[in-house]
Amino acid sequence: MTRTAVIIEPGYADYSHERDILGRLGLGLKPVDGAGDRTALKSALSEAEIVFVRDTVLDAELIDAMTQAKGIVRYGIGVDTIDLDAAKAKGLVVARVNDYGADIEVADHTVALLLAAQRRIVSRDRDVRAGAWQVGQKEPIRRIAGSTMGFLGFGRIARSVAERMSGFGVTDFIAHDPYLGDAPDGVRLVSLEELAAQADLLSLHAPATDANRGIIGAEFLSRMKPHAILVNTARGPLIDETALHKALEEERLRGAALDVFAIEPPVGNPLLSLDRVVISDHSAWYSEATVAAIQSGAAREAKLILETGDAEHRIV
Repeated sequence: MTRTAVIIEPGYADYSHERDILGRLGLGLKPVDGAGDRTALKSALSEAEIVFVRDTVLDAELIDAMTQAKGIVRYGIGVDTIDLDAAKAKGLVVARVNDYGADIEVADHTVALLLAAQRRIVSRDRDVRAGAWQVGQKEPIRRIAGSTMGFLGFGRIARSVAERMSGFGVTDFIAHDPYLGDAPDGVRLVSLEELAAQADLLSLHAPATDANRGIIGAEFLSRMKPHAILVNTARGPLIDETALHKALEEERLRGAALDVFAIEPPVGNPLLSLDRVVISDHSAWYSEATVAAIQSGAAREAKLILETGDAEHRIV
């Protein structure tokens, strides 16, 4: 019987890294459409010794179908789409790829979105193409230098964003992060309420957990400055999108720049209709370099699980 590693798609255009590393262990690769026939997906999972997943939700039913598997490897860091309790009950190792240079790409993308929103790049592009010119004073633009920049979560990516923003003249950095004991150099730790009230620019860099889903809600948004910009390159469920839409529509918030949404793709999401919102397609992490690092890292984690029953970046 052929030994199989299942890759739940959507994944990547090429799987040479996985094929090279797992091929040495005698495993073949079997890509399966995660959005296709569920029965076919469960059948494929029943044959897998190891399962790779990027965006597909792995619920208890799918995990229960993994009768031969030793583990699940998530392409990337977040594991909120995997039922970890079901995996643990099944005796599966769940691993992720912790270090693939995301702090570089995500930090770059965060700053790009922030600049696009603050400098009105998208609306300027649209207006000029439509024949407008010199419309600046009709849409005032605040100077970035001298702003207070706030962070929800202050891990590696947030620190990289702060480093980049210091080059734009931002010197006042505040953060709310319950996992930090002491304030990093140059950063003031504040309460959630103070974060909302003081930030001119606010960037989200927290995981989505049961405790913080919708943490950027109506009450938080009501405390924010009317000229503030909100950027989210972390997880969509951090924001109560209905409350955000209302705040933007009522001009109680200058703008938002979003790479992630609670439901993706965000087809029919009312936020897409607002000129005050700059949008990208959950691509903050992306570059050719990060894809190669993610895939080779995932393959190495899978190899460790198969050979030792453990993983370097094990979650369960």
